[in-house]
Amino acid sequence: MLVGQAVAESAGIFALVVAILLLFFNVANPNLANAASLLGAGLCMGLGALGSGIGSGMPAAETCRAVARQPRLSNRLLTVMLIGSAVCQTPAILSMVISLMLIFLNYGDASAIKAAALLGAGLCMGFGGIGSGAGSGHPAGETCKGIARQPGAQSLLTTNMLIGAAVCQTPAIFAMVVSLMLMFVNFGDVPLNPTWAAFMGAALSTGLAAIGSGYGGGMVAGASCEGIARQPRAVGNVTTTMLVGQAVAQTPCIFGLLISFVLMFKMFPETAALSPSMALLSAGICMGFGAIGPGLGNGMTAEGAVRWIARNEEDTGLLMRIMLVGQAVSQSTAIYAMVISLVLIFVI
Repeated sequence: MLVGQAVAESAGIFALVVAILLLFFNVANPNLANAASLLGAGLCMGLGALGSGIGSGMPAAETCRAVARQPRLSNRLLTVMLIGSAVCQTPAILSMVISLMLIFLNYGDASAIKAAALLGAGLCMGFGGIGSGAGSGHPAGETCKGIARQPGAQSLLTTNMLIGAAVCQTPAIFAMVVSLMLMFVNFGDVPLNPTWAAFMGAALSTGLAAIGSGYGGGMVAGASCEGIARQPRAVGNVTTTMLVGQAVAQTPCIFGLLISFVLMFKMFPETAALSPSMALLSAGICMGFGAIGPGLGNGMTAEGAVRWIARNEEDTGLLMRIMLVGQAVSQSTAIYAMVISLVLIFVI
């Protein structure tokens, strides 16, 4: 228990380190951009630690149950728990990297547009790490539980856990890409209004969208580990279905990434009116929130398919077809959100 809690505490320690740095950091040339980067750093690490802390607790809890059931496997279970928990910390580590860059790097631009971009970078990575961190806990926890039931399947379970958890990190990586673009890409001579709103919208679009896809992918991976523990000989069909289901679950986050790219790289004419800025900011918010539900829904659908394929392997084809149809329907709400976002960008 104490070992598991210590690992889960890592994300909190990362946040503590960033908080202490922010408390004692001496800003040489105070300006709006520096203030925004420091605020972004705090939000990035604080939000990023949320998912990883929750995710790391899942394998620790399941390991305690598994050791109570199979005390002789304690060393093997502890090893797998540490590996799974380490993967769960990945989004928190990515968030810490972005936070440190926001604190210590000199961007040489004190404009209000740069301030919006730096604050957006922190928000994007912070929100983007929540789903991936928490979602990665599902395969790690189910693997520890499965090893207690099927000790001989440890290798299969661990491999599947690592593959599934790696796919879970994709939304967090998307968020990191957008954050780095906001921090380092030279967008040229662009007007303050409405560009600041476009940058903030770009950050929220991918950051929020990553929550659903990251956690949904983790649900699928967890179900696949449970299925392999139940029926190790079905590992091929279970893993294949898991990867297909996870790929579809990433689609809402890809929509969010697309809207982010449009908002970052489309040139918007200068205007003194508030409406264009609000339209661009709303486009990012619309796509970000609109992708959370479909990402989770796609994960639930694939989770059910993977779990039942392990019980009825002969119906793999039928279950996969039903899964894809269900995911397509669930995807429709993300498409609605993307349509409204594009209307807000190009029509308003």
